[in-house]
Amino acid sequence: ENINKMRQGIPLTDVERIPWLETLQLAIKKWLQENKNVVLACSALKAKYREFLVVDQQLVKLVYLQGSFAIICERLHQRQNHFMSAQLLQSQFDIVEEPIDAIKVDIAGSQAEILAKILQQLTVL
Repeated sequence: ENINKMRQGIPLTDVERIPWLETLQLAIKKWLQENKNVVLACSALKAKYREFLVVDQQLVKLVYLQGSFAIICERLHQRQNHFMSAQLLQSQFDIVEEPIDAIKVDIAGSQAEILAKILQQLTVL
């Protein structure tokens, strides 16, 4: 239902996001229990979403991919067969609460450059 709603350009409410966040939190706890290194990509636009997902501050690290509306919009237009439409982008920019305690990486570069910046920051920790 949520994917269909987003395909129509309708932003999700906090209530609609809860089951998704619960599923992610369970997966994170499982990976930690299994001592697995995993990269989980999700928007987690609000601080309360991130607080819910960071079940262990020592082991779970946040990476905030920071970019301008124009760059992200351009990349959304390049995606094919994805439920996230460019028309939802403004609603995300409207509600985003930039994290204070995350690794922040500018996404203006190539994927390889972004990855290198993330890895560099993670090795510092």
